[in-house]
Amino acid sequence: MKPFKVLDGLVAPLDRANVDTDAIIPKQFLKSIKRSGFGPNAFDEWRYLDVGQPGQDNSTRPLNPDFVLNQPRYQGAQILLTRDNFGCGSSREHAPWALEDYGFRVLIGPSFADIFFNNSFKNGLLPIKLGADEVDELFRQCAASEGYRLTVDLAAQTITRPDGKAIAFEVDPFRKECLLNGWDDIGLTLRQADKIRAFEAQRRAEHPYYFA
Repeated sequence: MKPFKVLDGLVAPLDRANVDTDAIIPKQFLKSIKRSGFGPNAFDEWRYLDVGQPGQDNSTRPLNPDFVLNQPRYQGAQILLTRDNFGCGSSREHAPWALEDYGFRVLIGPSFADIFFNNSFKNGLLPIKLGADEVDELFRQCAASEGYRLTVDLAAQTITRPDGKAIAFEVDPFRKECLLNGWDDIGLTLRQADKIRAFEAQRRAEHPYYFA
């Protein structure tokens, strides 16, 4: 998992509430568990005019010109503005995989579904909860200014707008440490590699018949 320190990123606004995980990555793409390759199918049913299937060449598919992420001004966005209850629905971990593979590192909204919120941290995404009024203002500013960018500093726990205003946000200290260091669940386990090896050596010496 890539460490997260400071991100100065282009912002894209997804002005919809209750975006569920099937909208983020439809069910037909859940056959793979590789964690990668899901970006081209993120928001597939909204992004394309045809029905997507696994293994399809997405470069030849017709794009929906009305979908916000297809607009030229939002290409390369790394920060996604959302509305209430983003990531609701099923608990599929493919949803944060798809968002991260698309290129997003930060999600900002008033609220997130609990399981999706937890899965995001475990997969290198930083979901930030802000008050509804603050989110409304970010949506207004983003719509009014092409190339709208925010600077997100995880260590300082601030979002800095182009006008210089810094917005503080809360984040669980353990989740913050994991993101700063790029530790997913496997990385956390491997930090104890010496203790694990010592335990296995002791177990082999005390119970050799386990290994016969």
